Amino acid sequence: MKFLITGITGQVGYDIKLELEKRGYTDILAPSYKEMDITNKEQVQNIILTYKPNIIFHCAAYTAVDKAEIEKDICFNINVNGTKYIAKCAEQVGAKMIYFSSDYVFDGKKAGEYFPDDLVNPVNYYGFTKELGEGEVRFYDNNLIIRTSWVFGLHGNNFVKTMIRLGKSRDLLTVIQDQIGSPTYSKDLAELVVYMALKDKQGTYHVTNEGTCSWYDFAKKILELSNISTEVKPITTLEYNAPAKRPLNSKLNKDKLLDEGLYKLPSWEDALIRFIAELNKQEMEKSI
Repeated sequence: MKFLITGITGQVGYDIKLELEKRGYTDILAPSYKEMDITNKEQVQNIILTYKPNIIFHCAAYTAVDKAEIEKDICFNINVNGTKYIAKCAEQVGAKMIYFSSDYVFDGKKAGEYFPDDLVNPVNYYGFTKELGEGEVRFYDNNLIIRTSWVFGLHGNNFVKTMIRLGKSRDLLTVIQDQIGSPTYSKDLAELVVYMALKDKQGTYHVTNEGTCSWYDFAKKILELSNISTEVKPITTLEYNAPAKRPLNSKLNKDKLLDEGLYKLPSWEDALIRFIAELNKQEMEKSI
């Protein structure tokens, strides 16, 4: 089996590679941005058509949600055009394509959980491009679309690391309380998605750690587990006034995983405990 991973410098791409290696796979091509710019059609074609992977994990994406409202051309080029080039090459070599999408394809106005077949209606430009990216992938049959949310991992920046850093340097943090979703540990995500890919699952799935919380609840738990006593004050989305709108409800239903003989991930609290333990281990190793 031959695997291609885009976005290797990101949290998900990094953990996908680790998971494949843990399973004993060695024929893995994970080019850097300089080696394969996904917005360069010829470069994408040259690498994929030459390497001929069996499975492509497309983890590369433009994820700066607020900047996307200004850098629309850049965001579109990466999330839509780049995805289109990879999907077309995947079809040409008969590769399965796994695409990572987002809870931000929904508008957050639904009262309950969002199911994979619910109508999408993104409220920001980033979500709009992820929706279009899904469409490019669905154009070809052999695909697996994974919608996830609030990802944190050891490799790269994320909300958990930011809260720990700010918590150590400030007496007060203000965090949004009226956006609800599921924090997701990229290590857990990678483990299940690799398993799904190897089982040749197809279609659209929601994959997050179990349970939901607000960003405020998440921040409180992060500081508690990190033994940081900084005060956390709840604020509303309106008060925060970010350039890009966010869905207030990002609850994703994962029952399809069980329906397809798969499994759900551990709770986000369990994932956070394990993640912070890994972070602390890293810090200790650095200090030795």
